[in-house]
Amino acid sequence: MLRPEQITQELFEFNRRLANGMATLSKIGQVDVEASAKDPVYREDKLVLYRYRPRVEQVSTVPLLIVYALVNRPYMTDLQEDRSIIRGLLDHGIDVYLIDWGYPDGADRFLDLEDYVNRYIRRCVDFVCKHHELPSINVLGICQGGTLSLCYTAQHPERVRNLITMVTPVDFQTPDNTLGQWYRDLDVDLMVDTLGNIPGELLNWSFLSLKPFRLTGQKYVDMADILENEDRLKNFLRMEKWIFDSPDQPGELFRQFIKYFYQENRLIKGNLTIGGRAIDLKQVKMPVLNIYATEDHLVPPSASIPLEKYVGTKDYSTIVFKGGHIGIYVSSRSQKDIPPTIAEWLKARSKD
Repeated sequence: MLRPEQITQELFEFNRRLANGMATLSKIGQVDVEASAKDPVYREDKLVLYRYRPRVEQVSTVPLLIVYALVNRPYMTDLQEDRSIIRGLLDHGIDVYLIDWGYPDGADRFLDLEDYVNRYIRRCVDFVCKHHELPSINVLGICQGGTLSLCYTAQHPERVRNLITMVTPVDFQTPDNTLGQWYRDLDVDLMVDTLGNIPGELLNWSFLSLKPFRLTGQKYVDMADILENEDRLKNFLRMEKWIFDSPDQPGELFRQFIKYFYQENRLIKGNLTIGGRAIDLKQVKMPVLNIYATEDHLVPPSASIPLEKYVGTKDYSTIVFKGGHIGIYVSSRSQKDIPPTIAEWLKARSKD
C-alpha cells in the first residue's frame, strides 16, 4: 500500500511529465506518415494505383500487388521508416504496387462487390500485367482486402501467380469472433437505407469498443510516460493519426459485405456470387501463403485458419505471427520476420 507521501510524489511526477509533455507536443507539430517513395501509375474514380520506387538494384521479375482493406488507410503498411512492411519488401527486392481506395463520398453510394472485385481490382491487375508483359502477378490481400482478393482470385485464377492473405477473415462465424457476433444481428438494410454511406467514424468507434479500456482509456494514461521523449511521442501520434483516419464505406458494398460474409458466411458455404458468377475457392489452385496473428481481436485466428481446407491449392503455407491485428504491421518483431519471409516465399515461386 502506498503511503501518503508516495502518492503525493507520484502525483507530482505525473504533473511534471504532463507539463514537460506540452512543451514536447508544441515542438512536434504535424507528424509525417508514409516512409517510402512511390508514384501514381493508374487512376480510376477515387482509386489510385501506386508503384513503389525500388531500394535495391535487382528487383523481382514478378511484381506484388497489395490490396488493402477499405476500412482505414493503407499507409499503415508504410507508416514510418522503421515500421514499414512495404519498405522491408522493397529492401528484399520485391517490386511493390499498392491500391489506395481513397475516400468514398456520396457519388460512391451504390458501388458494390462487383465494382470492387471485377472492376477496380481486375483493372489494376490488368494494368500491372500489361506493364510487365506478364500473364499473371503476385497478390497480397490484407484484412478485408484479403477477402476481396480471394474473391477476385477465385474468378480470375489465371491472373494470380501466387496469393498471400494477411489477417484475412474466411470463416466469419467462429464463436470467438466478437465483431462477427455484433454484425450477425445488425439490421444492415435499415442502417444503409438510413445513412447511405457508412461513416468511418462510426465504424472506427465500434472497432475501438472491442477493447474499450485498453484502446480508449489506458493508452492515454500510458502516454504520460512517453510525453518527454519526442521520438516515442511521434510514434504514438502516427498511430493515432492512422486509427482515426477512417474513410466512409460505400453503402451498397457495406450492405453486401455484412450480409454475404458476416451474416450468411457465403464464402465458405459455396453460395457466394459476384456479378452473376459463383465464387468457388477450389479454383484457388496457385500457391497460397496465409498469415494470421495469434492475438488478433478483429480477425481471430479461428477466422483465418480454415482457409486451407477451402482452397484448391496443393502448395499451402502459413505464417503464425505472435501479436495482434496492428502489431503485425508495425511491431519490431514483424519488421524482422514478415517481409523477409514473404520475399523468400515469393522468390521461390516466381522463377521463370
